[in-house]
Amino acid sequence: MPTSAADRLACDTVPKLLALNAASYGTHPAYREKEFGIWQSWTWAEAAEEINALALGLMELGLNAGDHVAIIGRNRPYFYWAMLAAQSNGAVPVPIYHDSVAEEMAYVLDHCSARFVFAEDQEQVDKILEVQGRLPGLEQIIYLDGGGLRKYDRGILHDYRELQNQGRARASDLQPKLDAEIAAQNGDTTCVMLYTSGTTGRPKGVVLSSDNIVKTGKATCDFDSLSVGDSVLAYLPMAWVGDFIFSIGQAYYAGFCVACPESADTMQTDLREVGPSYFFAPPRYFEGVLTSVMIRMEDASKFKQRLFKRAMDHAKTVGPKLLDDEDVSFGDKLKYRLNQALVIGPLKNTLGLTNVRVGYTAGEAIGPEIFDFYRALGINLKQLYGQTEASVFITQQPDGQVRADTVGVASPGVELKIADNGEVFYRSPGTFVEYYKNPESTADTKDAEGWVATGDAGFIEEDTGHLRIIDRAKDVGKMADGALFAPKYVENKLKFFPNILETVVFGNGRDRCTAFINIDLTAVGNWAERNNIAYASYQELAGHPDVLATIQAHVEEVNASVAEDPMLSGCQIHRFLVLHKQLDADDGELTRTQKVRRRIIEEKYQVLIDALYDGSAEVYVETEVTYEDGRKGSISATLEIRDAKVQPAKAVAA
Repeated sequence: MPTSAADRLACDTVPKLLALNAASYGTHPAYREKEFGIWQSWTWAEAAEEINALALGLMELGLNAGDHVAIIGRNRPYFYWAMLAAQSNGAVPVPIYHDSVAEEMAYVLDHCSARFVFAEDQEQVDKILEVQGRLPGLEQIIYLDGGGLRKYDRGILHDYRELQNQGRARASDLQPKLDAEIAAQNGDTTCVMLYTSGTTGRPKGVVLSSDNIVKTGKATCDFDSLSVGDSVLAYLPMAWVGDFIFSIGQAYYAGFCVACPESADTMQTDLREVGPSYFFAPPRYFEGVLTSVMIRMEDASKFKQRLFKRAMDHAKTVGPKLLDDEDVSFGDKLKYRLNQALVIGPLKNTLGLTNVRVGYTAGEAIGPEIFDFYRALGINLKQLYGQTEASVFITQQPDGQVRADTVGVASPGVELKIADNGEVFYRSPGTFVEYYKNPESTADTKDAEGWVATGDAGFIEEDTGHLRIIDRAKDVGKMADGALFAPKYVENKLKFFPNILETVVFGNGRDRCTAFINIDLTAVGNWAERNNIAYASYQELAGHPDVLATIQAHVEEVNASVAEDPMLSGCQIHRFLVLHKQLDADDGELTRTQKVRRRIIEEKYQVLIDALYDGSAEVYVETEVTYEDGRKGSISATLEIRDAKVQPAKAVAA
């Protein structure tokens, strides 16, 4: 029997929502997972039983309220259940990026004093055991996949399913205690602790309460009319706040199904098979998919290319209007439906986006051309702006007000204000409680009235209320002549080109801007194959004269665009180089959420920055790299530095 709004409002913690969903939506799918090529499903009633058994097993093992429980693994129902089982005991789940190296894990495990750790397999167990000596508080490791662990010391190792069976065996004794613990929890109870990406230093533990998660889940589900009939693909890192709010906060409030892919490599195939109605992806994903579509079209016959171009030219005009319920002539509707049958429908099906009713992107600016492409297909792709400290949502784009140049209006219950220096502040029911063991940073970020400093510079449009983000406030500076320096603005324009994966712009306090550029190996590699250009490595392709010429053309096109903005025209790129390696999180150059660690890059590649500014035509560099197995090595290269055409001051003034 469906629950009433009052029933849901009465649930102030996620375990209470779980019990409500099991009672009301017991036969509806709660989780799906693809394993060995086969999809498995669990209803809400079945998921509740699995979670309850695990919670009892943890209680039997000695888990106490207030303990921290780390979760290390890819997106799997079992680990979402582990988080709920920990919460049921009054403990705090702490998901950790599963691709972290042992040193990164050690910092988080030590900082939160985790007593219990859930680890997916031998690889993750080995990482933990490698740093076990530095973790005096670590007592128990629960593993899911026991392959390769047969001869390991079982003193602190426990099989996930055996722990559940132990819990079931003790249910008659422990169930009343567990029920009492769940009943005693309220909105102030800590729900989860998530670590920031650490772009400028050590990650901080963000403490989020049950109120933060449940109230945010309610507000945002209401905003987009999410319900038990929806579904989402959980493929982004579990340690990222977005996955937590989509796969737990919203999923448990609305009661919709969370599907987990078999692996990162099969994600696109699994997306097609699941066909979710609710989907989130960062701009880089949408850019990559569009790049692959365009590559395929370049290899298609001339007839298919013409058919695709005509269909998309018409769809770009009509598709967004249909999404926004604007008037469209009968003839245009008929033509759009024909194109949908011949081109758009099959393409959406290939992308796995046929059933998407609500789609979001965030994290970086998305190119207008990319944004328009997906909306032309009839995919309701929108932008949001958020942070870990906000339980994700700060702004969202309402239906009918979707634009590529803003991040929308304040989410329900969120207040916005702009400081005198242009920094964006917010406060909301989702505002975090504190940074764990870090009162100084908490006080620096959140004031006594609950206003949180985002660290981003932006402004609110007076006529629409839409927020526009310019750059990270700490990255906005001044050129030597006093002109505004906003690197992210230029970097995002460069990344709109399929050939460019990442870029870092320099220029604060200097007389001109320069840039590092990473090529997109997939896009450029495909171009090389079509043109019979042989290459043996990323480094060799990145230094090819034709590739450098193409990148130079992109840089100069961006310069022409930047020159049209009088406020930012000083950010045109005068010189650039294409890096000999891809920026990598394992090398400390990116965060685990793929954000650039600007300060670390400046320190690591100072010799390259010096060469960009001293007029050198080329520069030799040797760089330490980390291989997938954790071994260290080095690569060296002589990089060509190119000058790019910039618009003269007269043209800028005009």
